Amino acid sequence: MELAVGGGMRRSASHTSLSESDDFELTRLLSKPRINVERQRSFDDRSLSDVSHSGGYGRGGFDGMYSPGGGLRSLVGTPASSALHSFEPHPIVGDAWEALRRSLVFFRGQPLGTVAAVDHASEEVLNYDQVFVRDFVPSALAFLMNGEPDIVKNFLLKTLLLQGWEKKVDRFKLGEGAMPASFKVMHDAKKGVETLHADFGESAIGRVAPVDSGFWWIILLRAYTKTTGDMTLAETPECQKGMRLILSLCLSEGFDTFPTLLCADGCCMIDRRMGVYGYPIEIQALFFMALRCALQMLKHDNEGKEFVEKIATRLHALSYHMRSYFWLDFQQLNDIYRYKTEEYSHTAVNKFNVIPDSIPDWLFDFMPCQGGFFIGNVSPARMDFRWFALGNMIAILSSLATPEQSVAIMDLIEERWEELIGDMPLKICYPAIENHEWRIVTGCDPKNTRWSYHNGGSWPVLLWLLTAACIKTGRPQIARRAIDLAERRLLKDGWPEYYDGKLGRYVGKQARKFQTWSIAGYLVAKMMLEDPSHLGMISLEEDKAMLKPVLKRSASWTN
Repeated sequence: MELAVGGGMRRSASHTSLSESDDFELTRLLSKPRINVERQRSFDDRSLSDVSHSGGYGRGGFDGMYSPGGGLRSLVGTPASSALHSFEPHPIVGDAWEALRRSLVFFRGQPLGTVAAVDHASEEVLNYDQVFVRDFVPSALAFLMNGEPDIVKNFLLKTLLLQGWEKKVDRFKLGEGAMPASFKVMHDAKKGVETLHADFGESAIGRVAPVDSGFWWIILLRAYTKTTGDMTLAETPECQKGMRLILSLCLSEGFDTFPTLLCADGCCMIDRRMGVYGYPIEIQALFFMALRCALQMLKHDNEGKEFVEKIATRLHALSYHMRSYFWLDFQQLNDIYRYKTEEYSHTAVNKFNVIPDSIPDWLFDFMPCQGGFFIGNVSPARMDFRWFALGNMIAILSSLATPEQSVAIMDLIEERWEELIGDMPLKICYPAIENHEWRIVTGCDPKNTRWSYHNGGSWPVLLWLLTAACIKTGRPQIARRAIDLAERRLLKDGWPEYYDGKLGRYVGKQARKFQTWSIAGYLVAKMMLEDPSHLGMISLEEDKAMLKPVLKRSASWTN
C-alpha cells in the first residue's frame, strides 16, 4: 500500500495513495493550535462510576498540566529534562540522543517517526529501515519528555490515515480498524515525490496482523494529550473515529466465553512462532490499558456513548478474569498442584480442567514464597506458566494488577534477579524452551534458539517499562540498579537489539546494532528516574469502580 504525495487518488486491490483532500485534512489537523489547560481533575481519576453518570468529559476531564520540560527545546547534546536539574547526566546520554536523532524519518520535510535500526554494518536491511508502530512508542515518549511533541502528533495523524486504507492479505480483507505494523517512506527522485508504503501484516513473518499496534496507538494518543495539554487532537472527529474503529475489532460479540482476546502466534512484540497463541498476557494487558485510555478520551456523543458503555462492561469482566485466572503466586501454585480434574457444573474449582502434571518442574523452584506474576496464557486445559516481562509491566502501569499484585511482581524480580535481569535487563520471557519442546513449539526456528531473541533473550528496550513499574510501586532502587547494568554495556556494544545467554552476557547472534528502541528505552528510563513526574503519561491509577459489577436498570424499573 502506498501513500503518494503528488497526484490524485488511485485504488487497486491493495494500493492506495493520499488524495489532495486527505493531504489538506492532515495539514488542517497539524495546524490546530495547542492549548494549555489549568489542572482541574486529572483524567486518570475518572472512574467507571463517573463515566456512567456524566454526559461528556468536557474540558476539565483532561489533565492539562505540562510535565516538567514539556515546553522546552533540547539544548545541543543535552536533553531538556536534564537541563532542569543540577546534576551531571551520564556520559552516554548525549550519545544516545545523537543516535536517536539519526534514526528520524522525514516525510515532506516533517519528522514522522524513527526507523527500527540504523545499522550500517549490516549487509541485509530487511525491514529494519521501516517505522514500526510498537517500536516508535519509546522514541515518542522520549521526545514528549524532552518537550518535542510535534513528531508524535505527526506520527499519530499519519498512522490514522494509514488505518483508513483498504487492507488485504491475498484475497482476504482485514478489518477496517486494523493499524499497520510498520510503514516506510519511499523516495522517487525522478518524479520528485515521496510515498508511504504500509505493511499490515502481509509482509510479516507468518503473515500475521499486529494486534498490538492499535492498542499502542491509543496509549500513545493519551500520553501525548496528558503531556502537552492538547486535548484538541483526541477530540477531532478523525481521532474519535480511529479509536472507535480499533475498539470495534475488539468489542464485537462472537463465540468467546472469556473477556480476553483470542490471538494468533506472532501478533505482538513476540512476532514469531513461540507458543503464545490463545490469550497471551501481553495482548490482554495492552487491551486493558487501551480500553482505559480510550474511556478517558472518547466523547459521550451519539457515536461514542455506546462504546463507553461497552468498555465499562468489558473492563469489569476483564479485570476479574485476569486477576483470578492469570495470577500465580506460591499459594495459587500449591492450589493448582492439588487440583482435581474432570469437574463438571458451576461449582468446579479447576474451571479450565488443567492437569496438575502439566506444571513444569522449573516452576516449583522458581516461585518464591513472597512474590507472584501473571502467567503467559490461560485457555482450556492449558496454562503457559512462563514469565513474560512486557505483559507484567503493562499490568502494573495500567493497574490491571492490584496494588498487592504489583508489589508481588516487584518482589519476584528482586528474588529472581539473576534469572530475570542477569547481566543485562530484561528477559523478554523466562525460561527458554529447548530440545524437543523447542522443535515442536517454534517449528525449529533458527532465530529463537534457547536463550536467544524471543526465546529467553534479554531486551534493553524493556528497561523503560521496568523503570516505570518500579517508580509506580515505590521501588526506584530496582530501576537504578538495572540502569547501572545497562550503562556498562550499551554504548560500548553499539546499542544492540537484544542479548543472548542465561544471564544476557552476549550480544545477540542476529542482533542489529544501533537499534532505535534500545536507545530510546534507555533514555526514557533515565529521564523517568530523574523526573518521576513523567510517569503520569504512561501510568493509570487503580479504578475501584472496576471491582463493582456494572448495573443497568431494567425497562420496568420506573414502572
